[in-house]
This record gives sequence, structure tokens and C-alpha cells, in this order.
Amino acid sequence: MKYQSQSVAKLYFIAAIALFAAQILFGLIMGLQYVVGDFLFPEIPFNVARMVHTNTLIVWMLMAFMGAGYYMIPEETETELFAPWLANLMFWIFLAAAGATVAGYLLVPYATLADLTMNELLPTMGREFLEQPTITKIGIVIVALSFLFNIGMTILKGRKTVVNLVFLLGMVGLAVFFLFAFYNPVNVVLDKFFWWWVVHLWVEGVWELILGAILAFVLIKTTGVDREVIEKWLYIIIAMSLITGIIGTGHHFFWIGTPEYWQWWGSIFSAMEPIPFFMMTVFAFNMVNKRRREHPNKVAILWALGTAVMAFLGAGVWGFLHTLSPVNYYTHGTQITAAHGHMAFYGAYVMINLTIISYAMPLLRGRNAANPPKSQILEMWSFWLMTISMVFITLFLTGAGILQVYLQRIAESPQSFMAVQDQIALFYWLREGAGLVFLIGLIVYISSFFVGQSDPEAVAAD
Repeated sequence: MKYQSQSVAKLYFIAAIALFAAQILFGLIMGLQYVVGDFLFPEIPFNVARMVHTNTLIVWMLMAFMGAGYYMIPEETETELFAPWLANLMFWIFLAAAGATVAGYLLVPYATLADLTMNELLPTMGREFLEQPTITKIGIVIVALSFLFNIGMTILKGRKTVVNLVFLLGMVGLAVFFLFAFYNPVNVVLDKFFWWWVVHLWVEGVWELILGAILAFVLIKTTGVDREVIEKWLYIIIAMSLITGIIGTGHHFFWIGTPEYWQWWGSIFSAMEPIPFFMMTVFAFNMVNKRRREHPNKVAILWALGTAVMAFLGAGVWGFLHTLSPVNYYTHGTQITAAHGHMAFYGAYVMINLTIISYAMPLLRGRNAANPPKSQILEMWSFWLMTISMVFITLFLTGAGILQVYLQRIAESPQSFMAVQDQIALFYWLREGAGLVFLIGLIVYISSFFVGQSDPEAVAAD
């Protein structure tokens, strides 16, 4: 750690991993409820478990992105953070808001929560992934704007690099597009149209800029490849991400009452969305192959390479499988979508956050450049356990989805939704088993940070 103010990132990273663990636990509860319908009912109904699962995902992603920014920006700008006290204050506000929101989901009915938080003054609740009470959404905006102010002022007073400017652009986009969460029109078509301006333009637009910036930062630090080379790759990748991601929003507009031309625009540009992810894979492996030094943090490099490959498979390949409108006509709203969503989120965003945490935490804890070998071996085990189990989760959900599409939508005598669910229950059981392995992998990941002492032979990171 080169700058004292980088230490604020540690709080964000620890909270992110704790929320990640909560997300996985509630995912397992949901997975079991698919096959044992009254499991934990009425204490934790399926809709509540799902809200907690998806909302903790969003919050821990934001926590980790902010932690990444607070770690990277001082090093990139070669100056201390503008206001470390503000970063610490916003962390506690964000954590308290997240905890109170989850407690609200679990302790009171959702309609009661809406009344308690005075949702009628500015109705924003009730939409998938945006279930947070209005007051929580306002809190998220305040935290995001404070973060942008802090890192923006730091960049203004320090060195400007492609990495920190791309990261800043991505975070500005994150804040701007979240504002559409407050727009809740009565017309259902309009509602869904602009709802995707948050959900899609986050994960298939501006978050990809954040991903690219973090990946570039870690590769610069661990490979010793010239910054100029990595920055040129980053420019090309983010340009393709924005072009395909923004217009590719159209693949969500196929069946919600929007004009027919979206079937062409959505299909064509969505089909191009795997290109930046493929470029990212080539980029990561190229940089590691051209490395000028052997960095002692081997596991951070493993996470970085894994990010590129799994993001391409999950966001690219599995996204392409059902993105063309003639295919999506049959597959939308099925387990095919769930398969794509799980691998895409894990590959693109979970893994990049674990990459920066794996790189930064040893330095934040005074362990020179890396955790000791025993710790790294344990973390490598966690990498393979989580990654392979996620591949199997995706394959099982894909199998369930293919069978669901056939039995429910293509067969000569289509069956009802619930009748089909009974017939694909085996895939849900298999998915639950893979999910348990994933949880074991996460436990191994967390435990790796408590293994061994600082390695005296580890060289200081550049």
C-alpha cells in the first residue's frame, strides 16, 4: 500500500464479502424452495428470499466497486484521496441502509414496508431488482454522488490516466442510470422500457467500463507490461462495450409492446455483444504472456484470467444463445435466462471484484505483495470450486430451460407451467448440489485470508 488513504478500501472489501456470503445463503434457500415449496414458509417466503438474494448482489457489487475505486484511484493519480473521512462516513451510511433494508424485507410484509417508508410520496417500489424502499434508493444516490465527488476531486488534483478516467466514466454512468429507478410510470410498457435503462445499461453497459478499468489496473501491476499497450486495448474494449451494450438494450424490448424495429436492432447489436468479451479474453492472456516479471501474487493473476474467460462464456456465449428475437420468442422468461444470468454475473462482476480484493487485501494488511504460499493455494482451491460449480449450475439450468421450452412452448400439446416444473425438478436438485459446492468454495476463499504469516521473501508490489 503506497498511500495511507487507500486503507479505506479495506472496510468496503470486508463488507462486500460478508454480503456475498449472505447472497449465496439466500440463493440456496431459494434453490431448495424450487423443489420443497414450503421450506422456511412462512418465515422466509420465496419472494422475500429472492429480493434478499438479488438486492444483496447489487449492494455488494457496489461496495466492491467503491472499494476498488478507493484503492486504485490514489495509486493511479499518485496522490492521497481527497476526503478519506467522507469515504468512511459513506461506508457506514451505506452499510446501515443495506442492513435496514434487508431487515425490512425479512421482518415485515412488503406492502407494510412500503407504508412504513412512505412510498406513496414518491412511488418507486415493487419492481424486480429495484424493490428497495424509496428512502434506500435516495441513500444509494447520496452515497454514489459522494463517491464520485471524492474520486473526481482526487483525479483533478493528481495524475490523469486512462484507467482512472474509464473507471470514473463507468461510475458516473452507474449513478446516472440508477436515477431511472425513480421513474415509475403507470403505463406498463413505458415502465418496462425505462426499467431496462437501469438494469441493462448497468450490467451490459457502464459496469463493463468498471470491469475493464479494474482488469487493466491489476494487469499493469502484476505483469509489468507497458501502460500504453494496456491502455490501447482498454480503449478498444470499452468502445465496443458501449456501442453494442447501449443499442443492444433492444433485446429486452422484443415483447413488451415496443415498435417492431427493435427486433432488428436488438438482435443485431446483441449478437455483437460477445465481441468485447472475446477481446477482453485475448487481452488478458496476451498481457500475461508478455509479462516482464513474475509477480508473487499468483492467485490474483488467476482471478484476472478467470474473469476474462468466464465473462466471455457467461455474458458472451450464453447471452448469444438466446438473444436473437426468433430464438428469444421461445426462450424468454425461462431457465435459459437464469443460466445466462448466473454465469454472466459471476464471470464478469463477481470474479473481477474477487480479483481486485485478492490483489489489494494482502497490501492493505501489510503483507508486501502477496499472501503467503499456503494462503494462495487455498485461494486457488476456492477459485476452482466456485468456478467449476458455477459452470455446473449454468449447465443444469440450461438443461432445465431447454426442456422447459420444449414441454411448455413447442410440443404438440404444450403443458402448463407447474406441470413442467415438476418434470424438470431433477435439474433443480442438481443445481442445489452445485450451489452447496459453491458455498464451500466461498468459505475456503474467506478462510484463505486467515492462513499463514507474511512471506518475508515477497517483493513489494510496484
